[in-house]
Amino acid sequence: MKIISSKVFPGRNIYSHKKCIRLNLDLEGYSEVPSKEIDGFNKNLVGMLPELTKHRCGIDEDRGFIKRLTEGTYLAHVSEHIIIALHNMIGVEIKYGKAREIAGEMYYVIYQYEYKNAGLECGNIAVDLINSLINKRQFNLDLRLTKLKGILANEQLGLSTLDICNEAKKRGLPILRIGEESIFQIGYGKYSKTIQATVGSDTKEIAVSIAQDKLLTKGLLNLHCIPVARGWKVSSKLDAILGAEDLGYPVVLKPQFGNQGKGVIANIKDDLELCIAYDRLMRDYKDIMIEKHISGSDYRVCCVYGDIVAVSERVPPYIIGDGMSSIENLIQTINKDTRRGEGHEKELTKIKIDNTLTDYLRERDYSLTSVLPNEERLYLKDNANLSTGGLAIDCTELICQENMELCQRAASAIGLDICGIDLLCRDISKPLNEEGAIIEINAAPGIRMHHNPGSGKKRNVAGHIIDKLFNDPPENVPIIAVTGTNGKTTTTRLIEHILSSAGYTVGMTTTSGIYINGKCIFSGDTTGPKSALAVLMNKDIDAAVLETARGGIIREGLAYDAADIGIITNITQDHLGIDEVETMEDLAKVKALVGEAVKEDGYVVINGDDKMSQSILHRLKSAHIIFSHDKNNEILQTNLRNGGYGVYVDEGNIIVQKDSNSETIIDIKSIGITLNGILKYNVENAMAACAAAVGLGIDHSTIKQGLMSFYCNQNPGRFNMYFVNNKMVILDYGHNKEGYKCVLEGLKYIEHRKLIGVIGVPGDRPDNDIVEVGECAGNYFDYIFIKEDTELRDRAKGEVIDLLEKGVLASNFNGLNVSKIAEETEAFKAALELAEPEDIVIVFFEKSEPLINIMRSKIDEMKSVALSAK
Repeated sequence: MKIISSKVFPGRNIYSHKKCIRLNLDLEGYSEVPSKEIDGFNKNLVGMLPELTKHRCGIDEDRGFIKRLTEGTYLAHVSEHIIIALHNMIGVEIKYGKAREIAGEMYYVIYQYEYKNAGLECGNIAVDLINSLINKRQFNLDLRLTKLKGILANEQLGLSTLDICNEAKKRGLPILRIGEESIFQIGYGKYSKTIQATVGSDTKEIAVSIAQDKLLTKGLLNLHCIPVARGWKVSSKLDAILGAEDLGYPVVLKPQFGNQGKGVIANIKDDLELCIAYDRLMRDYKDIMIEKHISGSDYRVCCVYGDIVAVSERVPPYIIGDGMSSIENLIQTINKDTRRGEGHEKELTKIKIDNTLTDYLRERDYSLTSVLPNEERLYLKDNANLSTGGLAIDCTELICQENMELCQRAASAIGLDICGIDLLCRDISKPLNEEGAIIEINAAPGIRMHHNPGSGKKRNVAGHIIDKLFNDPPENVPIIAVTGTNGKTTTTRLIEHILSSAGYTVGMTTTSGIYINGKCIFSGDTTGPKSALAVLMNKDIDAAVLETARGGIIREGLAYDAADIGIITNITQDHLGIDEVETMEDLAKVKALVGEAVKEDGYVVINGDDKMSQSILHRLKSAHIIFSHDKNNEILQTNLRNGGYGVYVDEGNIIVQKDSNSETIIDIKSIGITLNGILKYNVENAMAACAAAVGLGIDHSTIKQGLMSFYCNQNPGRFNMYFVNNKMVILDYGHNKEGYKCVLEGLKYIEHRKLIGVIGVPGDRPDNDIVEVGECAGNYFDYIFIKEDTELRDRAKGEVIDLLEKGVLASNFNGLNVSKIAEETEAFKAALELAEPEDIVIVFFEKSEPLINIMRSKIDEMKSVALSAK
């Protein structure tokens, strides 16, 4: 077995609404060999991974997967379960996975993941393990698990970050990870905030710099009449000794710039201890401070936007002797506590056995091999930071009002929105001025001690941070996602136009580019998730309209978690035979994802006249808005009876109805893109756009104005019309049979002499689809020029042209009126040359700009028009 390729889906996808990884596997001759027929495979696998005994598998019973192994299951399925087991063994709880045949020896395995790199490595281990069992080679699972844990540790989020993200999700706020570090955007567009742990968008860089400088912080707090420990910077051992004489022992040495209590040496009692401590610090730090040691308990006060939200007493890590075990063994026992992790990923941190610890023990006449008497307590650090192995006791209800106000003043003096204030005193319930001092102010304070104290009440600091970052309720950028076979781009642009008319700053993705507030910031086909992210992460937008194409959905999933409005314009035959989409049912399932990924209080807009769109209604859990040309459409009427919306045409008007209440929005002849009502397919697009606007609560007069003021030539590449010396030229991006048919039906209602077509189609369509496009063209045109796209899409040169010609001639079209000119611009020039005044030339183009340039260079006058049909 080998991995051919892998694909990571960071959001909802066609396989699952969870984050997933897909591995494409070559089973190399074992596709038909069940596990029970591979000598020793089942026994050795379960022996190495007893975690598999917990898997209930698809039969959903205890030891279900073991039963499947015994009966004989196949290797792709086995690899799926190994991957899930490996995740669970390193503390990552996932459950979802499935294996499916692609063709022959090729299978794919899709499985849930939490952390990308760890998830991919689980796949590698699973394949290597299976190969070792088949080939009877030794496999060092412990070594691979150690590597896997290291990968996980490098990308795993700390509890503070996780708590904040989870609180955001509870409030319906979307989360986007920025890069590989622990930086997240919460929310979309202008309402979004960026966080890294407890540093947020409102945190001032200058305030963070002040807090990182302990000496500067001390001076600033002193100026604000806030009690601090006396102290200053020292530049030598002699300077430190002189400072200690002035301050009086005991004293503290610590780095001027540091965090997490690193380098702090407290309770130094004489010159010898001071010199030893100074030498130790000088190994790692350049700038050293001396302070008066203050006796008392170590407290951390968490201040969020001026509110004191949590207080903890921090206790240094300690062990209690049993008269038998060494200090090292006692530490190892404590570190086995499942609440302790290597860093910040768990409630507590393991106590590190390192040079700092051995130095600390030596100074107190202990070593790692020393045996403590029974019940003797030994502290292992001078500081009580959780990052060095300490624990916390909640004291939020004990702090007195005077100390709360003192901490609020301290946070304000430094200028930090979120901070942790460290203070030493004997009793937090008594004013600090009487006995005690503030020692440090910390930017980016860890909050796990408050969420999961060793004892006492849990405090939801993360929730408080989110509530301060966002309004209540939080404001969200409305997302409208548009998919379908035909009409996506027009519907997308029309919705953007309506929302802009309503005063929104809209971000939009289309087949022609990314637009922010009407300006194109990137040209190209931008209908995939990366383009959607460019819009959602833009800080200017307050609405997003995202054209969402089949290819991006299949290959990368969705960029967002849930939209406010999901639109499926129609589902007709297109792109079959590509990306494992073989049938219309496969295609419908892909498109359905846009409708499935809609908020509970959002709407799915569905074309009630399209049978394949109707077929996915059972998959859609949100409320529906059905649009139809027929007010008596059964699906529409059922939705109305169920209390939903309907948008339909009645007596030449678009009507919006909910329950029995209906309102006329607009006469279809007044809709700009319908050309006085003749372009029926644009009536559908207008209904879809109207439905989306209704679902967002846009007032009906704004919807009407938007529909009236948007014309074909504001919609690049969609029935764009020009006059060239009394010859009408129409440019359209139609690229499948339905697209051709809709456009050509509309031309019946525009007066003309000859209809001349320049036709082409992308090469990634099946042969039969291309032939059908040619046949469709042959049924409408008087003269046809067949051209070829420059991007052949794995076709041989001339192959698409020949298929189109085959279709044209199959329609009994006069072969004398067909010309094959491969280059698009040359075909267009020939069509213009043939055309006479009052003829129509229509080009189903690949690239419009060269064609527009030709018209400009060849004519006396060219006008872009919004035509009124005769």
